[in-house]
Amino acid sequence: MIRYPSDIRYIAIEGVIGAGKTSLVQLLTERLNAKCVFEKFEENPFLERFYTEPERFAFQTQIFFLLSRYRQQQELFQADLFHSIVISDYIFDKDKIFAYLNLQDDELKLYDTLVTSIEKNVPKPDLVVYLQSSVDRLMTNIRKRARSYEENMSEEYIKELNEAYNYFFFRYKTSPLLIVNATEIDFVNNPEHFEDLCEQIFKQDKPPVEYYNPAIRKK
Repeated sequence: MIRYPSDIRYIAIEGVIGAGKTSLVQLLTERLNAKCVFEKFEENPFLERFYTEPERFAFQTQIFFLLSRYRQQQELFQADLFHSIVISDYIFDKDKIFAYLNLQDDELKLYDTLVTSIEKNVPKPDLVVYLQSSVDRLMTNIRKRARSYEENMSEEYIKELNEAYNYFFFRYKTSPLLIVNATEIDFVNNPEHFEDLCEQIFKQDKPPVEYYNPAIRKK
């Protein structure tokens, strides 16, 4: 039976678009009776236009997401008598990945000034789970869910984003980190895969950075 560490109150699930973040948050929320926090992509009025004309709408899209994420983070631990743990499908720090990938130099200077003034007030996760995946698997998942604002998303953009995420998380030291090779697993439809993943997430005495490769583990 899996023991859930009592010192973990805030878990963040991360990964590139299509990695399965939201699905894993939903499963863990049900398992732990946790409070879930999802990014509100649908509220960004610039997002669909960004995927069509990225250079024109990158800055507006980025700033809207930054302020929306900050507002959510400020509300994260307001009094909640029914839940002792919070699970989110993003970390605030990941906003920088998109900024450095999409903004021009002058826009980036303004963005950095704004981030520096607010990031000190953002709570840090007790554990970050990074769902690493291949571009092919990500694109398959994106096409399968068929969100309207993702219709114009190119494979080249996902490839660049995937590389940026890997670069960021292989150097991430803000919170304890579990990097999961999620390319070959299906924790949504395969209960065994989900149980194995839960075992890794809630393993006692975790190191600051841990790698979980299900393919290697099952040999």
